[in-house]
Amino acid sequence: MSGAFIVLSERMEVVNGAGNDMKVVHPVNHLTPEEVDRILLENGELERFDELMMYYESALIEVRTKLEVLYKEMTLKKRRNPFESIKSRLKKSTSIYEKLTARGIPFTVDNIEKNLNDIAGVRVICAFIDDIYGIRDALARQDDVEILQEKDYIASPKANGYRSLHIILRVPIYMSQDKKFMNVEVQFRTIAMDFWASVEHRMKYKKVIKNAESISEELKYSADMINQLDRRMLQIRERIAESDEEILEEKQTQTPRISPQIGIQS
Repeated sequence: MSGAFIVLSERMEVVNGAGNDMKVVHPVNHLTPEEVDRILLENGELERFDELMMYYESALIEVRTKLEVLYKEMTLKKRRNPFESIKSRLKKSTSIYEKLTARGIPFTVDNIEKNLNDIAGVRVICAFIDDIYGIRDALARQDDVEILQEKDYIASPKANGYRSLHIILRVPIYMSQDKKFMNVEVQFRTIAMDFWASVEHRMKYKKVIKNAESISEELKYSADMINQLDRRMLQIRERIAESDEEILEEKQTQTPRISPQIGIQS
């Protein structure tokens, strides 16, 4: 197995996901997909790994289908879209290897399933904050869905200003012979939250930055402003909805009541 770890370079990797303030430094080997496959093959786990990835991909399809059904129902009932887009991804084998290595955990199929909850990931982008919680609640009411974990960074933002709702869902997938339960991470953001997180990630990802403290303060200030914008837009939407209801009530009260005509027989 030691031969499988021969690489051209090794450096210290900072574990710092989107909005993650905790930084843990461990030595990480950066491998190509082929080198990761070689490790799995030498350990006799390549076939099991491919099967596990198929399970996670199936779980992604399951969650996306649930969200698409909720989209159709909520759009019909509320007369507006509950979310703007769904993005899904399956973590690459190289990223899985690096994440386990950064944590000091041996790279095995059992450890992947046991220690990582974000192999299958879905990101739901909503226009308004209340839609985020509405979709979360709708998923929680489904009898074949279990919310294993929830981190509400909207109610309690991270120190750097990051806001999002993260939940780990456990959903069943049905194979030809059996049923398996798989974990899927779902992140909910508003359009504004997603803009901030995406730009912040692009500007800071794996970079050594001068005046980092000052820049972090600016990013935190920007995140707070975006949060204010989110909440103001929600208030405006609610005012428009109230106005529509008042107009409808006025029309109903002003509409004259038409009495039935009585025919006159000669």
